[in-house]
Amino acid sequence: MQDTKNKIEAMLFTTGRFMDMEEISKLCSIGSVGIVKDALNGLINDYNTRDSSLEIIEENGKFKLNIKKTYNYLTTSLLTDSEFDAPTTKTLAIIAYKNPVLQSEIIDIRGNKAYDHIKLLKDNGFITSEKKGRTRLLKLTSKFFDYFDIIENELKSKFTDLEIKAVIDEVDENNKIASNDKKEILSVEEAEEDE
Repeated sequence: MQDTKNKIEAMLFTTGRFMDMEEISKLCSIGSVGIVKDALNGLINDYNTRDSSLEIIEENGKFKLNIKKTYNYLTTSLLTDSEFDAPTTKTLAIIAYKNPVLQSEIIDIRGNKAYDHIKLLKDNGFITSEKKGRTRLLKLTSKFFDYFDIIENELKSKFTDLEIKAVIDEVDENNKIASNDKKEILSVEEAEEDE
């Protein structure tokens, strides 16, 4: 049983994402989902009873090895050193807070540079984009929720706690766009739709 728990622990650590029991069973080459279930429950119990910075969390029948919220502050500096620069991160924060949101609204708030941010975020799989009238509708992907360890129905409250509203207000105040610029933005979006 300990060998099975070790395999599951190694798999959860390596993937760093939510997985259901069938996927864990397949990736660990364990033929029985029942054995995986028993070993996973034992592993969860092990983490709950030992003094560790890690825990196994479950969401909708999927499991992930995660840092306990008590120790999240240690990872803050790592997130600021992520692959996105500060302007792109702010754009992502606003998209996340307003999710789903029209691209035109993000451009109104963040300015024309946000087109580059949106492209980078789409290329990295954090958001999706679909046509919506004369603009596009931006939505967060499951990768966003996995990467930032946020459960979708808790998103708004977490961002309220982080005072993202204040960031949006500050960015909006600093990036006022004249009505002529808004017309230019709409024509750029129309050109994008024709591509």
